[in-house]
Amino acid sequence: MRPAVHAYVGARTARERGGRGDGITVFRVDADSGALEPVQVVGDVLNPSFLVLNRRRDRLYTVHGDGDAVSVFAVEEQGARLRFLQRENCGGQNPVHAALSPDERCLVVSNHAGPDGGSVAVMPLDPHGALGAPVQGIGLPGSPGPHRTEQKSSRPHASVFDPTGRFVLTLDKGQDRVFCFRFEQGRLQPAEPPWVDTRQGAGPRLAAFHPTEPFVYVVNDLDSTVATSRFDADTGALRPLQVLSTLSDAFTGNSRAATVAVSPDGARVHVSNRGEDSIAAFAVSPETGFLRALAPTPSAGKTPRFFTFDPTGRWVYALNEASDTIVAFRVDPRKARLVRASTTPCGSPICMVFQTT
Repeated sequence: MRPAVHAYVGARTARERGGRGDGITVFRVDADSGALEPVQVVGDVLNPSFLVLNRRRDRLYTVHGDGDAVSVFAVEEQGARLRFLQRENCGGQNPVHAALSPDERCLVVSNHAGPDGGSVAVMPLDPHGALGAPVQGIGLPGSPGPHRTEQKSSRPHASVFDPTGRFVLTLDKGQDRVFCFRFEQGRLQPAEPPWVDTRQGAGPRLAAFHPTEPFVYVVNDLDSTVATSRFDADTGALRPLQVLSTLSDAFTGNSRAATVAVSPDGARVHVSNRGEDSIAAFAVSPETGFLRALAPTPSAGKTPRFFTFDPTGRWVYALNEASDTIVAFRVDPRKARLVRASTTPCGSPICMVFQTT
Protein backbone atom coordinates (compact mmCIF):
# COMPACT_ATOMS: atom_id res chain seq x y z
CA MET A 1 0.00 0.00 0.00
CA ARG A 2 1.39 3.39 -1.02
CA PRO A 3 2.09 5.77 1.90
CA ALA A 4 -0.29 8.71 2.30
CA VAL A 5 1.28 12.13 1.81
CA HIS A 6 -0.13 15.36 3.21
CA ALA A 7 1.11 18.92 2.93
CA TYR A 8 0.61 21.76 5.42
CA VAL A 9 0.60 25.29 4.01
CA GLY A 10 0.88 28.46 6.09
CA ALA A 11 -0.53 31.70 4.68
CA ARG A 12 -0.41 35.42 5.29
CA THR A 13 -3.67 36.38 7.00
CA ALA A 14 -3.27 39.93 8.35
CA ARG A 15 -4.94 42.69 6.36
CA GLU A 16 -2.08 45.04 7.27
CA ARG A 17 0.18 42.82 5.15
CA GLY A 18 -2.39 42.34 2.40
CA GLY A 19 -3.03 38.80 3.58
CA ARG A 20 -5.81 36.83 1.92
CA GLY A 21 -5.10 33.48 3.55
CA ASP A 22 -7.26 31.54 5.98
CA GLY A 23 -4.54 30.14 8.29
CA ILE A 24 -3.06 26.66 7.82
CA THR A 25 -4.46 24.44 5.06
CA VAL A 26 -3.97 20.67 5.04
CA PHE A 27 -3.74 19.14 1.55
CA ARG A 28 -3.75 15.54 0.41
CA VAL A 29 -0.96 15.05 -2.15
CA ASP A 30 -1.40 12.86 -5.23
CA ALA A 31 1.98 11.17 -5.60
CA ASP A 32 1.44 10.47 -9.31
CA SER A 33 0.31 13.90 -10.49
CA GLY A 34 1.58 16.20 -7.74
CA ALA A 35 -1.94 17.63 -7.41
CA LEU A 36 -3.17 18.99 -4.06
CA GLU A 37 -6.60 18.36 -2.58
CA PRO A 38 -7.63 20.43 0.49
CA VAL A 39 -8.91 18.37 3.42
CA GLN A 40 -8.83 20.86 6.34
CA VAL A 41 -8.46 24.58 6.95
CA VAL A 42 -7.32 25.69 10.41
CA GLY A 43 -8.59 29.25 10.73
CA ASP A 44 -8.08 31.92 13.38
CA VAL A 45 -4.28 31.56 13.12
CA LEU A 46 -2.43 34.86 12.69
CA ASN A 47 0.16 34.77 9.90
CA PRO A 48 1.46 31.17 10.23
CA SER A 49 4.50 32.21 8.24
CA PHE A 50 6.93 29.34 8.86
CA LEU A 51 6.11 25.72 9.69
CA VAL A 52 8.24 22.95 11.24
CA LEU A 53 7.27 19.28 11.58
CA ASN A 54 9.00 16.97 14.07
CA ARG A 55 10.48 13.59 13.12
CA ARG A 56 7.65 11.61 14.73
CA ARG A 57 5.32 13.60 12.48
CA ASP A 58 2.90 14.18 15.36
CA ARG A 59 3.67 17.85 16.18
CA LEU A 60 3.57 20.86 13.87
CA TYR A 61 5.07 24.17 15.00
CA THR A 62 4.36 27.57 13.48
CA VAL A 63 5.70 31.04 14.15
CA HIS A 64 3.24 33.94 13.90
CA GLY A 65 4.66 36.64 11.63
CA ASP A 66 4.15 40.18 12.96
CA GLY A 67 3.20 38.63 16.30
CA ASP A 68 5.23 37.44 19.30
CA ALA A 69 4.44 33.73 19.66
CA VAL A 70 4.88 30.16 18.43
CA SER A 71 2.00 27.67 18.29
CA VAL A 72 1.97 23.87 18.52
CA PHE A 73 -0.53 21.61 16.74
CA ALA A 74 -1.11 17.87 17.13
CA VAL A 75 -1.07 15.94 13.84
CA GLU A 76 -3.90 13.39 13.80
CA GLU A 77 -5.82 11.02 11.51
CA GLN A 78 -2.69 9.86 9.67
CA GLY A 79 -1.66 13.41 8.89
CA ALA A 80 -5.03 14.57 7.59
CA ARG A 81 -5.99 16.77 10.54
CA LEU A 82 -4.41 19.33 12.87
CA ARG A 83 -5.56 20.12 16.41
CA PHE A 84 -4.37 23.19 18.31
CA LEU A 85 -2.46 22.42 21.52
CA GLN A 86 -0.52 25.44 22.76
CA ARG A 87 0.78 28.95 22.12
CA GLU A 88 3.93 30.34 23.78
CA ASN A 89 5.58 33.78 23.70
CA CYS A 90 8.86 33.66 21.76
CA GLY A 91 10.68 36.49 23.54
CA GLY A 92 10.75 38.86 20.57
CA GLN A 93 8.68 40.39 17.81
CA ASN A 94 7.79 39.21 14.32
CA PRO A 95 9.19 35.65 14.48
CA VAL A 96 9.89 34.62 10.89
CA HIS A 97 11.70 31.26 11.14
CA ALA A 98 12.08 28.30 13.48
CA ALA A 99 14.39 25.29 13.49
CA LEU A 100 14.23 22.12 15.58
CA SER A 101 17.46 20.96 17.17
CA PRO A 102 18.51 17.46 16.03
CA ASP A 103 17.60 15.97 19.41
CA GLU A 104 14.26 17.83 19.21
CA ARG A 105 14.66 19.21 22.71
CA CYS A 106 14.78 22.83 21.55
CA LEU A 107 13.27 25.16 18.97
CA VAL A 108 15.51 28.00 17.75
CA VAL A 109 13.38 30.99 16.70
CA SER A 110 14.52 33.99 14.65
CA ASN A 111 12.75 37.13 15.81
CA HIS A 112 12.94 39.69 13.01
CA ALA A 113 12.26 42.69 15.24
CA GLY A 114 12.36 44.00 18.79
CA PRO A 115 12.93 47.21 20.79
CA ASP A 116 16.70 46.95 20.21
CA GLY A 117 16.60 45.03 16.93
CA GLY A 118 16.05 41.37 16.19
CA SER A 119 17.09 38.40 18.32
CA VAL A 120 17.47 34.63 18.37
CA ALA A 121 15.56 32.70 21.04
CA VAL A 122 15.98 29.12 22.26
CA MET A 123 12.73 27.52 23.45
CA PRO A 124 12.84 24.13 25.24
CA LEU A 125 10.59 21.20 24.31
CA ASP A 126 9.41 18.51 26.69
CA PRO A 127 9.24 14.81 25.65
CA HIS A 128 5.68 15.33 24.40
CA GLY A 129 6.67 18.22 22.15
CA ALA A 130 5.22 21.00 24.33
CA LEU A 131 7.02 24.36 24.26
CA GLY A 132 8.47 26.13 27.28
CA ALA A 133 9.28 29.82 27.64
CA PRO A 134 12.58 30.92 26.06
CA VAL A 135 15.64 29.95 28.09
CA GLN A 136 17.98 32.09 26.00
CA GLY A 137 17.66 35.23 23.92
CA ILE A 138 20.59 36.60 21.93
CA GLY A 139 21.03 39.97 20.28
CA LEU A 140 23.34 40.18 17.28
CA PRO A 141 26.24 42.67 17.32
CA GLY A 142 27.07 44.87 14.35
CA SER A 143 25.96 47.93 12.40
CA PRO A 144 22.96 48.30 10.07
CA GLY A 145 23.54 47.94 6.34
CA PRO A 146 23.02 50.73 3.80
CA HIS A 147 19.43 49.95 2.74
CA ARG A 148 17.35 52.78 4.16
CA THR A 149 14.20 50.79 4.90
CA GLU A 150 15.24 47.12 5.17
CA GLN A 151 18.42 47.56 7.22
CA LYS A 152 17.58 49.89 10.08
CA SER A 153 18.75 47.36 12.70
CA SER A 154 19.62 43.72 13.20
CA ARG A 155 17.03 41.58 11.38
CA PRO A 156 17.73 37.85 11.67
CA HIS A 157 15.67 36.06 9.03
CA ALA A 158 16.59 32.42 9.70
CA SER A 159 18.68 30.16 11.92
CA VAL A 160 19.74 26.89 10.30
CA PHE A 161 21.40 23.84 11.89
CA ASP A 162 24.36 22.30 10.09
CA PRO A 163 24.08 18.56 9.21
CA THR A 164 25.90 17.52 12.40
CA GLY A 165 23.61 19.57 14.64
CA ARG A 166 26.62 21.11 16.41
CA PHE A 167 26.38 24.54 14.78
CA VAL A 168 23.70 27.09 13.91
CA LEU A 169 24.01 29.68 11.16
CA THR A 170 21.91 32.82 11.68
CA LEU A 171 21.29 34.99 8.64
CA ASP A 172 21.09 38.66 9.63
CA LYS A 173 19.44 40.53 6.76
CA GLY A 174 19.72 43.88 8.58
CA GLN A 175 23.47 43.80 9.24
CA ASP A 176 24.79 41.88 6.23
CA ARG A 177 26.23 39.15 8.45
CA VAL A 178 26.05 35.38 8.75
CA PHE A 179 26.56 34.50 12.42
CA CYS A 180 27.78 31.08 13.51
CA PHE A 181 26.97 29.60 16.92
CA ARG A 182 27.98 26.40 18.62
CA PHE A 183 24.93 24.57 19.95
CA GLU A 184 25.74 22.74 23.16
CA GLN A 185 23.43 21.54 25.94
CA GLY A 186 20.54 23.54 24.56
CA ARG A 187 22.43 26.84 24.43
CA LEU A 188 23.97 28.96 21.68
CA GLN A 189 27.57 30.13 22.05
CA PRO A 190 29.49 32.20 19.46
CA ALA A 191 31.80 30.08 17.32
CA GLU A 192 35.26 31.24 16.30
CA PRO A 193 35.08 33.31 14.18
CA PRO A 194 31.57 34.37 15.31
CA TRP A 195 30.44 35.75 11.95
CA VAL A 196 31.22 36.35 8.29
CA ASP A 197 30.35 39.63 6.58
CA THR A 198 28.55 39.58 3.24
CA ARG A 199 28.63 42.35 0.64
CA GLN A 200 27.10 45.59 1.87
CA GLY A 201 23.41 45.71 1.07
CA ALA A 202 23.22 42.00 0.24
CA GLY A 203 20.70 41.14 2.97
CA PRO A 204 21.37 37.43 3.76
CA ARG A 205 18.04 35.68 4.21
CA LEU A 206 18.31 31.88 4.24
CA ALA A 207 20.93 29.11 3.94
CA ALA A 208 20.87 25.54 2.63
CA PHE A 209 23.57 22.91 3.21
CA HIS A 210 24.69 20.45 0.56
CA PRO A 211 23.48 16.95 1.56
CA THR A 212 26.90 15.25 1.28
CA GLU A 213 29.64 17.85 0.65
CA PRO A 214 31.00 20.64 2.92
CA PHE A 215 29.25 23.49 1.12
CA VAL A 216 26.54 25.91 2.18
CA TYR A 217 24.53 28.23 -0.07
CA VAL A 218 23.21 31.57 1.22
CA VAL A 219 20.52 33.48 -0.64
CA ASN A 220 20.81 37.26 -0.36
CA ASP A 221 17.42 38.96 -0.40
CA LEU A 222 18.24 42.57 -1.24
CA ASP A 223 20.77 42.20 -4.06
CA SER A 224 19.33 38.94 -5.51
CA THR A 225 22.49 36.84 -5.26
CA VAL A 226 23.43 33.38 -4.03
CA ALA A 227 26.75 32.90 -2.24
CA THR A 228 28.71 29.66 -2.00
CA SER A 229 30.88 28.96 1.05
CA ARG A 230 32.92 26.03 2.31
CA PHE A 231 31.81 24.95 5.78
CA ASP A 232 34.27 23.65 8.38
CA ALA A 233 32.40 20.99 10.35
CA ASP A 234 34.99 21.11 13.15
CA THR A 235 34.92 24.85 13.86
CA GLY A 236 31.75 26.10 12.13
CA ALA A 237 33.80 28.57 10.07
CA LEU A 238 32.60 29.69 6.64
CA ARG A 239 35.02 30.39 3.80
CA PRO A 240 33.31 32.38 1.03
CA LEU A 241 33.98 31.04 -2.47
CA GLN A 242 31.59 32.54 -5.01
CA VAL A 243 28.71 34.98 -5.52
CA LEU A 244 26.31 34.81 -8.48
CA SER A 245 23.21 36.75 -9.48
CA THR A 246 19.96 34.80 -9.22
CA LEU A 247 18.37 36.86 -12.01
CA SER A 248 18.40 36.38 -15.75
CA ASP A 249 20.82 38.61 -17.67
CA ALA A 250 17.92 40.13 -19.64
CA PHE A 251 15.82 41.00 -16.56
CA THR A 252 16.03 44.74 -15.86
CA GLY A 253 13.26 45.28 -13.30
CA ASN A 254 13.17 45.19 -9.51
CA SER A 255 13.34 41.83 -7.79
CA ARG A 256 14.15 40.27 -4.43
CA ALA A 257 15.45 36.75 -3.81
CA ALA A 258 13.57 34.62 -1.28
CA THR A 259 14.19 30.90 -0.77
CA VAL A 260 17.16 28.64 -1.50
CA ALA A 261 17.12 24.83 -1.64
CA VAL A 262 19.52 22.10 -2.71
CA SER A 263 18.04 19.18 -4.65
CA PRO A 264 18.04 15.91 -2.67
CA ASP A 265 20.77 14.46 -4.92
CA GLY A 266 22.95 17.55 -4.42
CA ALA A 267 23.21 18.19 -8.16
CA ARG A 268 21.38 21.53 -8.28
CA VAL A 269 20.66 24.64 -6.24
CA HIS A 270 17.41 26.53 -6.78
CA VAL A 271 16.47 30.08 -5.69
CA SER A 272 13.13 31.86 -6.00
CA ASN A 273 12.94 35.46 -7.24
CA ARG A 274 10.10 37.82 -6.31
CA GLY A 275 9.81 40.34 -9.12
CA GLU A 276 11.27 38.33 -11.95
CA ASP A 277 8.86 35.66 -10.61
CA SER A 278 11.10 32.73 -11.36
CA ILE A 279 12.88 29.77 -9.86
CA ALA A 280 16.55 30.07 -10.76
CA ALA A 281 18.58 26.89 -11.24
CA PHE A 282 22.30 26.24 -10.80
CA ALA A 283 24.38 23.13 -11.44
CA VAL A 284 26.68 22.20 -8.55
CA SER A 285 30.30 21.13 -9.01
CA PRO A 286 30.76 18.26 -6.53
CA GLU A 287 34.50 18.93 -6.35
CA THR A 288 34.48 22.69 -5.68
CA GLY A 289 30.89 23.49 -4.73
CA PHE A 290 30.85 26.23 -7.36
CA LEU A 291 27.59 26.98 -9.13
CA ARG A 292 26.87 27.31 -12.85
CA ALA A 293 23.70 29.08 -13.92
CA LEU A 294 21.09 27.06 -15.82
CA ALA A 295 17.89 28.22 -17.47
CA PRO A 296 15.37 29.58 -14.91
CA THR A 297 11.75 28.46 -14.70
CA PRO A 298 8.89 30.99 -14.54
CA SER A 299 7.01 30.46 -11.28
CA ALA A 300 3.65 30.65 -13.14
CA GLY A 301 2.44 33.24 -10.64
CA LYS A 302 3.43 36.38 -8.77
CA THR A 303 5.90 36.68 -5.89
CA PRO A 304 7.15 33.14 -5.22
CA ARG A 305 8.05 33.80 -1.59
CA PHE A 306 8.65 30.11 -0.93
CA PHE A 307 9.23 26.85 -2.77
CA THR A 308 10.16 23.34 -1.70
CA PHE A 309 10.84 19.81 -2.89
CA ASP A 310 8.39 17.08 -1.93
CA PRO A 311 9.73 14.11 0.12
CA THR A 312 10.47 12.07 -3.02
CA GLY A 313 12.37 14.84 -4.80
CA ARG A 314 10.14 14.33 -7.86
CA TRP A 315 8.14 17.52 -7.38
CA VAL A 316 8.82 21.18 -6.64
CA TYR A 317 6.03 23.40 -5.31
CA ALA A 318 6.18 27.17 -5.84
CA LEU A 319 4.07 29.27 -3.47
CA ASN A 320 3.09 32.42 -5.32
CA GLU A 321 2.03 34.77 -2.53
CA ALA A 322 0.67 37.65 -4.63
CA SER A 323 -1.34 35.53 -7.08
CA ASP A 324 -2.76 33.12 -4.45
CA THR A 325 -1.55 29.92 -6.10
CA ILE A 326 0.59 26.88 -5.42
CA VAL A 327 2.13 25.54 -8.62
CA ALA A 328 3.47 21.99 -8.84
CA PHE A 329 6.45 21.34 -11.13
CA ARG A 330 7.73 17.91 -12.12
CA VAL A 331 11.50 17.57 -11.76
CA ASP A 332 13.15 16.41 -14.99
CA PRO A 333 16.68 15.46 -13.84
CA ARG A 334 17.86 14.44 -17.31
CA LYS A 335 17.33 17.93 -18.69
CA ALA A 336 17.88 19.71 -15.34
CA ARG A 337 14.56 21.55 -15.61
CA LEU A 338 11.19 21.94 -13.93
CA VAL A 339 8.02 21.13 -15.90
CA ARG A 340 4.75 22.75 -14.84
CA ALA A 341 2.13 20.17 -13.85
CA SER A 342 -0.78 21.66 -11.85
CA THR A 343 -2.02 24.77 -10.04
CA THR A 344 -3.95 24.92 -6.76
CA PRO A 345 -5.65 28.07 -5.43
CA CYS A 346 -4.56 29.15 -1.94
CA GLY A 347 -4.72 32.64 -0.42
CA SER A 348 -1.30 34.24 0.23
CA PRO A 349 0.69 30.98 0.66
CA ILE A 350 4.14 31.45 2.22
CA CYS A 351 5.35 28.13 3.69
CA MET A 352 4.85 24.40 3.04
CA VAL A 353 5.95 21.17 4.77
CA PHE A 354 5.12 17.53 4.07
CA GLN A 355 3.97 14.55 6.09
CA THR A 356 4.27 10.91 4.94
CA THR A 357 2.43 8.12 6.79
